[in-house]
Amino acid sequence: MADAPPDDALAAAYAHCRTLVRAAARAHHLALLFAPPAARDGLAALAAFEVETARLREVVREPMAGEIRLEWWREALAMPAGERTGNPVADALRATAALWSLPTAALVAVIDARLFDLYDDPMPTLTDLEGYAGETAGAMIQLAAIVLAGGEDAGAGALAGHAGVAATILAVVGGLPRHAARRQMFLPGDLLARYGVDPEDVFAGRLTPAVAAALADLRAHARRHLDRLRIGVAGLPPAVVPAFLPLAVARPLLDRMEKPGFDPFRRPAELAPIVAPWRIWRAARNPKKGF
Repeated sequence: MADAPPDDALAAAYAHCRTLVRAAARAHHLALLFAPPAARDGLAALAAFEVETARLREVVREPMAGEIRLEWWREALAMPAGERTGNPVADALRATAALWSLPTAALVAVIDARLFDLYDDPMPTLTDLEGYAGETAGAMIQLAAIVLAGGEDAGAGALAGHAGVAATILAVVGGLPRHAARRQMFLPGDLLARYGVDPEDVFAGRLTPAVAAALADLRAHARRHLDRLRIGVAGLPPAVVPAFLPLAVARPLLDRMEKPGFDPFRRPAELAPIVAPWRIWRAARNPKKGF
């Protein structure tokens, strides 16, 4: 293995992470602006890792290729301290984990959970979706809170779970066209059964009354988790609030999805350019009202 990267190489790795997050995860990028400068590199590394692992299905042709990439991430996290991988996101993530005493097991659990993305197995139940959310989006929010708490447990685990479920539901509904095109079903099976949804209608991109009812139920579930976040955020140390700021755009996105005539198979729910910065600024200023 090569020697540890010099400081300028690590700085370049963090700069790469910030560029990636700015391009692929705008809400996370905006949230970084409200974090203390000392924590921004670490938060950018975590967000970049989330981007890289979440989009793996989009960049591989076969599940086995995705499994190989996930195994590479496991091996990168297990490398001895001071060695480098040659991948800027991995090097920044490893440096962040070492600096802020992040539990490597939590990062490996994120990798393991992303195996589900590589295959077309249906999501069995809403409980299973919540578990998946906790191991992916929720875990990343909790790790961000640890960075913001200076490497200490911020007591944000439960709220990170609620935020993770809401974020995952938004990703599931927003990703419907992509998932349907490859016959991948993230909508929970018990929810589909409750409303008599034919999965073939989802795969064909048909917004039938049954599909619309199931999606409305799923959005309501996201709102319930956001309500828990809004109540609980007042009890958080102010320093860790930036970990949750990307969720400040969740309610306006849900509002757009619930406008008459909206069809998630035909167009994404998009916000006006000014809305995300304003909502995130508002949540940073007054968390109890901002979420």
